[in-house]
Formats: sequence, C-alpha cells, structure tokens
Amino acid sequence: MKLKLATVSLAGCFGCHMSFLDIDERILELVEHVEFDRSPLTDIKRVGECDIGLVEGGLCNAENVEVLRAFRAHCKTLVAVGACAINGGLPAQRNRLPLRPLLEAVYPQGVPDDPELPLLLNHVHPIHEVVHIDYSLPGCPPSADAFWQFLTDLMSGRTPQLGHGLIHYD
Repeated sequence: MKLKLATVSLAGCFGCHMSFLDIDERILELVEHVEFDRSPLTDIKRVGECDIGLVEGGLCNAENVEVLRAFRAHCKTLVAVGACAINGGLPAQRNRLPLRPLLEAVYPQGVPDDPELPLLLNHVHPIHEVVHIDYSLPGCPPSADAFWQFLTDLMSGRTPQLGHGLIHYD
C-alpha cells in the first residue's frame, strides 16, 4: 500500500521544492512507494487525508495560516522543510520593520486593497508557532540527498536521521 504525500510552499522562494525535484531519477522509485496528493506535481489545490505533509516556507498572510492548518488537520506526519518553515528564513527579515510604512514605501501609488489579496500578517512566523510539527528538515534548501534520506527513513517507518554531510546551509 502506498503512502500519501502532500507538499506545499508558503512564504518562501520555492527553493525547497526545486531541491526536492533534484532527486532526479529517484523520483521514479519514490512514486513506487507514495501517491502524491496536493503538490505542484499534481496541481491538486486542497490537501486530502495524507500520511506525510511537507511544508516549505513561513507564514506571511492569512491564507498561509489557513493552508497550514488544513495540512495539520489532514496529514499524520507534518514536516517543516527548510529555513523559512523552521525559523521564518529570509521573508522574516521584514519583521524588524513596521508593516504599514513598509507597504507604503513599496507601493508609493497606494497600497493594494483588493479583497482577493490575502490579509498580510504583521510579522512572518515559522510554522511551529501555529501548529505542531512532527519533524524538521533543515537547510536552505535541504539537499536532494537529504530529502531522499529523510523520506526513505519515513517510508520505512524509521525516525529520520540525517548523517554527516546531509545538513548544510548554502
């Protein structure tokens, strides 16, 4: 029986997903063991019941929080992937500035006020501040080999162990 795997990118650069795809031909072996649910690979927009949820990026708006809570509600195992999910990463650099003056500086012609735009949070938050996280996969981004080792351990029912050389911050 295949495990169900969902992935999402919140406030970040999408680099973790790109690194995940760098597992190259090993993705063929991965699909023998997992079925993808919500993911850029499937274009499914809502997360279903899953065994593993990989969350990249921090929380910068209300929509991020809603998606994260849905992942926590539907994923048995939730993994914070990369620096942005773990500690806010680069997007959290705006946290030292008040939000309104920052937006006014970026949008001198007027800050967009469209109901289709998600409500910005005053600060970018790591995901563990909103939901319980089962594991963290550190890196900026984690390497393809780190993803592979991590997922191989999870698929085998083992606690993920990243040995020497698999954790780095480039």
